[in-house]
Amino acid sequence: MIWLGIDTANTPLSVAIVKDGVLLSEENTSITNNHSLRAMPAIEEVFNKVGMKPSEIDAIAVSEGPGSYTGVRIGVTIAKTLAWTLKKPVFGVSSLKVLAANGVFFNGLICPIVDARRNNVYSGVYKYTDGKLETIIEDGHYSIEHLKNLLIEFEEPILFVGKDTAMHEENLVETFGDRAVIAPFYTNLPRASSLIHIAEQASESEDVHSFVPEYRRIPEAEANWLKEQGKGQSHD
Repeated sequence: MIWLGIDTANTPLSVAIVKDGVLLSEENTSITNNHSLRAMPAIEEVFNKVGMKPSEIDAIAVSEGPGSYTGVRIGVTIAKTLAWTLKKPVFGVSSLKVLAANGVFFNGLICPIVDARRNNVYSGVYKYTDGKLETIIEDGHYSIEHLKNLLIEFEEPILFVGKDTAMHEENLVETFGDRAVIAPFYTNLPRASSLIHIAEQASESEDVHSFVPEYRRIPEAEANWLKEQGKGQSHD
């Protein structure tokens, strides 16, 4: 079975092709450029490198968020468009779970972190059990203090993974001491090959028409609009 994996949920970009459990090609970058300009050329590049056509794939796996609203939409839109035109199944996978997969050999909790601005993060907590990632705390939009309060209940070591961990490293180490393990830089980027591996374990694909990103919070513009609506109603 041939898979195409696409992750544009955040600043890093990762695209991969996997055939029958073998990684054929993977493109990984972590530079602040527009995914709308970089994603399709990266997909074309991996196909060119392995000498394949898009019509030859059997399934598509895509990072569904949370993360950058624009980044998530780009990846999901590309995946849905390819799935619809090629008549292939599409599988959505949590962007945080993809990051957590980098801790495959860690004996403890795995906490992926993606910056959500204003001292907030997108995060969840995972653990490998019998070779599969088990969700311990659901993905969500948390203040860093709330996340720490959720984690303080556990006694196991915690691997913090993701390039945005650096923004909170001092705070986390101060709180959890020796239990806090900061992932090395080379494990801090999501990999589309991991995305595919997780998607392979899914029981069923998404409906290509109703499949939408998992933002885990409403966009700021919508939040501001709702706030203004609330003010207007309070004056009535």
